[in-house]
Amino acid sequence: MRCMGMERGFFMADLNIVMVEPEIPQNTGNVARTCAATGARLHLVGPMGFGIDDRKLKRAGLDYWHLLDIRYYESLQEFFAKNSGPYYYFSTKAPKRHSDVAYPDGCYLVFGKETAGLPEELLHSNPKTTVRIPMISEARSLNLSNSVAIGVYEALRQWDYPELQCAGRLRGYRWD
Repeated sequence: MRCMGMERGFFMADLNIVMVEPEIPQNTGNVARTCAATGARLHLVGPMGFGIDDRKLKRAGLDYWHLLDIRYYESLQEFFAKNSGPYYYFSTKAPKRHSDVAYPDGCYLVFGKETAGLPEELLHSNPKTTVRIPMISEARSLNLSNSVAIGVYEALRQWDYPELQCAGRLRGYRWD
């Protein structure tokens, strides 16, 4: 088992989370907190629906900003020009489940904006790496920050949670 004990470790696995044109600062703040807590790198692709100094964004991320490795891009074209993948596109329109693919070290989990998702042309040209989180047919979609957390933890589960602390401590008791 590769999980850390009670001591703090350094994150060795390379996981990248990409948010394309996020619109809601609280979602982005929640994703930032997930990235900080797991050691994942966050890539924000503009245009965004809020300013990066937005109070709601900072509040949702709480006091984790110093743990975050974050990169900014003006457009999806700039992002692709500066990064080489492999990319996994999360969409409600995908042909297969997110848990049916193996995520390699260094991969990028790509999520679209809250109101429209990722461009269909991008999804259609990448059928083998476009994945869906299962849900009932009547539901339009999950919350974006929840979807990111599901994707992050599926990749980390497949990697056996490298460098993450997998056991906690009680304050007033001891686990036997």
